[in-house]
Amino acid sequence: MKKVVACTNLDVLSVKGNEATGFSMKWNVIFIWFELAEECADDDEAKLATSELRKGVLEELKMQNSFVEEWGTDPGKERTVNSATVKYTDFLLATASGKVEGVKGPGKLATPFERTKVAAYTLAAMTPCMRLYSFLGKELQALLDPEDDRHPYKKWIDSYSSESFQASALQTEDLLDKLSVSLTSEELDIIEKLYHQAMKLEIDFFLAQPLAQPTVAPLTKGHNPAEDRLVIFSDFDLTCTVVDSSAILAEIAIVTAPKSDVVQSEAQIARMSSADLKNTWDLLSGQYTEEYEQCIESIMPSKRVEFNYEALCKALELLLDFERRVNSRVIESEVLKGLNLEDVKRAGERLILQDGCTSFFQKIVNNKNLNTNVHVLSYCWCGDLIRSAFSSGGLDVNVHANELIFDESISTGEIVKKVESPLDKAQAFNDILKNYSNDRKNLTVYIGDSVGDLLCLLKADIGIVVGSSASLRKVGSQFGVSFVPLFPGLVRKQKESGGESSPNWKGLSGMLYTVSGWAEIHAFILGW
Repeated sequence: MKKVVACTNLDVLSVKGNEATGFSMKWNVIFIWFELAEECADDDEAKLATSELRKGVLEELKMQNSFVEEWGTDPGKERTVNSATVKYTDFLLATASGKVEGVKGPGKLATPFERTKVAAYTLAAMTPCMRLYSFLGKELQALLDPEDDRHPYKKWIDSYSSESFQASALQTEDLLDKLSVSLTSEELDIIEKLYHQAMKLEIDFFLAQPLAQPTVAPLTKGHNPAEDRLVIFSDFDLTCTVVDSSAILAEIAIVTAPKSDVVQSEAQIARMSSADLKNTWDLLSGQYTEEYEQCIESIMPSKRVEFNYEALCKALELLLDFERRVNSRVIESEVLKGLNLEDVKRAGERLILQDGCTSFFQKIVNNKNLNTNVHVLSYCWCGDLIRSAFSSGGLDVNVHANELIFDESISTGEIVKKVESPLDKAQAFNDILKNYSNDRKNLTVYIGDSVGDLLCLLKADIGIVVGSSASLRKVGSQFGVSFVPLFPGLVRKQKESGGESSPNWKGLSGMLYTVSGWAEIHAFILGW
């Protein structure tokens, strides 16, 4: 491990500043890291693979040095390196020397197993770098104009999007898998922890680079609570949740309903047996699916039309009649009769939300500097279920939904109908904004997943679609709505702004952003 000690005194780790030398500094440490990994590798195949990767890093160093020269940076001029770069390189060096948090030092690495373990740990700290650069290279390459050779970072992007670098990233991951085969479950947990820590440090490294112009992301970076009001709206079912709330309520009803052979006392509210209730629910669910598909087909224009919000509103009026019939059918069937309010609340507290959903709202709500307003708009039959789902994460959000009527904590089966259709959601959206004073400018974000959210998604300054609802895209596309993946959409928005002023977000543009999950929403609105 003498090379680790020596590395801390190398000229390459002396402070050299700016982004070019920051990248060079990092890749120099990575080169030495691969030397150490090669020493620790236990078999010839692993040693050969590590040696090949080290040669690839040597090529990266040559490229980084050429960037330094091309961008007119004096590599001999000492400057202060930002703390994110130092933290990352220190982490790599510490891991390579066996200094892993919660793990006893490896000593002299006397056995092949000890050497393999240290090699695996160090590779776990390195793999995120290769994968992230590979990912960024591909993403940025897709956004470049192939005919334009003037882009200042074209060589950088070409290098990291190349097939050879993609192969190196995959080779690094394969090697990590190979070295991890003999590790215990506890040691694999350490591998996972090192990987996540390294990825966070990598992201921090990029975020620490200075920006010379206003940027569209993160959205809250330019937010001024004294002048602007950030209002975030979200649907609930399948936007925040993994399972639709109607299925949750039906399950509670079926599980708590009496068996067919049990005689109910006169003091109890009369309920269907669990078997009858299940059959009734299956019938209602089947009717809903069939009629919904028919309703969607009936509102579709024969050919794609230009985007017109009013025309879309008119078409979606048919959904209002449909949803009202459905809700009346549910009430008349009495499938929700006899539910205990405490059972509903417990189900809400245990409800599984989409990955990253709770943490996003926690950071939004708990950041007092943002002073953000959060509203949940939902068709859910029971607002108490939604409130319990969020309260389990310590969140108190504004819920706008239908409400089950309870008599001494027992549901009567009746529903107070408040939000039944896309038009009802749009009306609630407008009413909420009207209730705000005019002392600040509203910036609205709506997050949804279905046709029921379409009007609000379009009315908001920024509409974000979660998931891949076929009916939403089908209806939206026929009515002239365009669906744009968030990342390339933000790049386009950045180009439009010219970097000279803050972007102008405006609703009713006919364009919606699409994301695969809440991590993208978090990154766009809050950053990391």
